[in-house]
Amino acid sequence: MLNSFSGKRVLVTGHTGFKGAWLCSWLLDLGAEVVGIALDPITAPSHFSVANLSSKIKDLRIDIRDSRSLTKAFVDVQPDFVFHLAAQALVRRSYDDPIETWHTNVIGTLNVLEALRALNKKCAAIIITSDKCYDNVEWVWGYRETDAIGGPDPYSASKGAAELLIKSHIKSFFPKETSLVRVASARAGNVIGGGDWSVDRIVPDCVKAWSAGDNVELRNPNSTRPWQHVLEPLSGYLVQAISLYQNHELHGESFNFGPIAQQNHSVLDLVKEMAKYWDKVRWSDISDNGGAPYESGLLKLNCDKALHYLNWYAVMNFEETVKMTAEWYEAYYQRSSNMFELSRSQINQYTLIAKKEGIEWAA
Repeated sequence: MLNSFSGKRVLVTGHTGFKGAWLCSWLLDLGAEVVGIALDPITAPSHFSVANLSSKIKDLRIDIRDSRSLTKAFVDVQPDFVFHLAAQALVRRSYDDPIETWHTNVIGTLNVLEALRALNKKCAAIIITSDKCYDNVEWVWGYRETDAIGGPDPYSASKGAAELLIKSHIKSFFPKETSLVRVASARAGNVIGGGDWSVDRIVPDCVKAWSAGDNVELRNPNSTRPWQHVLEPLSGYLVQAISLYQNHELHGESFNFGPIAQQNHSVLDLVKEMAKYWDKVRWSDISDNGGAPYESGLLKLNCDKALHYLNWYAVMNFEETVKMTAEWYEAYYQRSSNMFELSRSQINQYTLIAKKEGIEWAA
């Protein structure tokens, strides 16, 4: 199924980010012609830089808030597929700079949708938002695509607003029966994997601290998250894009991509599992410190819709997820490996796991 990307022109916004770099690596492996639109990487190092992806794709540095430049790039590229991942993706940063967060996540998404309107060719576009787009009341069952959206913090609220925008624009400007451009949204979150050096994320915090022999401070060790390897939702986005390209009935639909319900583990569980692959690890609980901004304590997704319509489900268990993540960082910090080839190797490893599960897209 994924061989449908071979020879196709694929535009990825946010390609210099953690998920975007992994997606570009996978698309290259599938034989796609990849064009990226993004700002410079926000961390040093970054997966994009250590994998030397700028030499392997067409690398455009455009701010998605710049509507004119963005639309021109879309028209010039004439993509067959678009994956929109560019975003201000950090909850705590959204408290520090809510204006940037809202401009990037809402107006930036509007600009992408307007750029898609300028195309006059068949194109499937997947707009990635977040699991935090849901109005999280911290119930024990997973959120479905029809549940209320919203959020108490600027990041979550901006992602909920982006979902409203996507739905409105599809109904207003991309009629299901006649539109050459097909659009759908995807919701996932709390991905881990090699190549993430973002601030205020638990795995990067651990590897940066432990590689320097320092202590890791845990703000919310008992908070649970649906941890999944970055390749899990990316496989969902890829399958969703092909399915959308082939079936207009999926136009305008939203899909959750997350692990099975039993995959929810606490931050402390994750740190303890990571510690199995590192020497001389230390951590401390600072959750009693007052004044920290709100962060949700429980959040998980119901992914039955993706299973039913896309035959997609997550295939890696918690231990496999953490092991693959730790091995990537171990190769970077201790073996100075070719990180692009290592990432390709892990993509192939993940595909083999999916194939053994009998997943259709991996056949």
